[in-house]
Amino acid sequence: MLLMLVDHVRETFLPHRQVSDPMAVDEVTPALFVAPMLAHLCAPVFVFLTGLSAFLYGRKQVNPRRAASEFLLKRGAFLIVLELTVVNFAWTGEFPPRVIYLQVIWAIGVSMVALSALLWLPRLWMLVLGVAVVASHNLLDGYTFDGSGLGHALWLILHERGWFEIGGVRLRTSYPVLPWIGVIALDYVAGSWYAVADDSAKRRGLAAAGVTMLIAFLAVRGLNLYGDAPWQWGDGFAETVMSFFNVTKYPPSLQFLLLTLGVGACLLHVFERPRVARALLPLATFGAAPMFFYLVHLYLLKALYLVALVVWGANQGAVFGVGGVAAVWGIAGLVALGLWYPTQAFARLKASKREWHLLRYL
Repeated sequence: MLLMLVDHVRETFLPHRQVSDPMAVDEVTPALFVAPMLAHLCAPVFVFLTGLSAFLYGRKQVNPRRAASEFLLKRGAFLIVLELTVVNFAWTGEFPPRVIYLQVIWAIGVSMVALSALLWLPRLWMLVLGVAVVASHNLLDGYTFDGSGLGHALWLILHERGWFEIGGVRLRTSYPVLPWIGVIALDYVAGSWYAVADDSAKRRGLAAAGVTMLIAFLAVRGLNLYGDAPWQWGDGFAETVMSFFNVTKYPPSLQFLLLTLGVGACLLHVFERPRVARALLPLATFGAAPMFFYLVHLYLLKALYLVALVVWGANQGAVFGVGGVAAVWGIAGLVALGLWYPTQAFARLKASKREWHLLRYL
């Protein structure tokens, strides 16, 4: 959540130094490269925890698959509506909207709806399907669907970042959903070994999965085999390292998912240790009410930007921007501190009012 915050502060207060996907490493500094690179962890881990949570939720119910399927369908639909309305308004400030950006909440929502159907398959079939989608979707990179009809819109929603129009409203598929559906299917399957009673076995499983994915990433990336733009030797060590780790997020390439899910699994292995978990307990507040934090931080950043624009004016062409990446981290730290108590209060309300069903979705 906090890495996501840093990247959103970068997008808000450093608008004059936006980065592409993948990044142009010869045009960005290492400091500017780091913030979006760290934020690469967010979406894959969010989707991983969504699939894992669905499995753990279902196993507590009398009819696990039916309970998990119903919850996924309802919450997935809720997230889709939330993206199209509340989240999009935070980014654009327009109502009714002329432009809608289909971003990470949309992708998670659609993935949840898809998982609500896929979880009825035998677990082996889900595993095979998840691996097949994640490993092979880059084979579609060379294809496109020309035109402006339903087929074009569906293709963009599934696999290609682009624009289409419905009823005079332009929609941007910032997060094509096909690979995320494959990821959430794998993560649901992973719930069975994550739910083991033996904590040491769970940690070993997480470590083994994380290291395996990272080794696979190094092999595929090192040889420039498949799934992403090739890395190249740069003018110096820093540029070469940036090129090596400069993987594609939209849609997430095989190399992107191997790297981020591998790191994510290794971090979960570390966080499962009781001593580490206790040390990180204050940060768990942000994860106890993630949707509340997500929505509030978007509107707070928009408000802070408008205030800065009024006070200091447009100092970077038509926009306001801070001087550099250090200021981005400073603003993110202040925002995190400012939202800690409100998020904690909402998390306590959510825990104490379990009969308020709407809170389950936040």
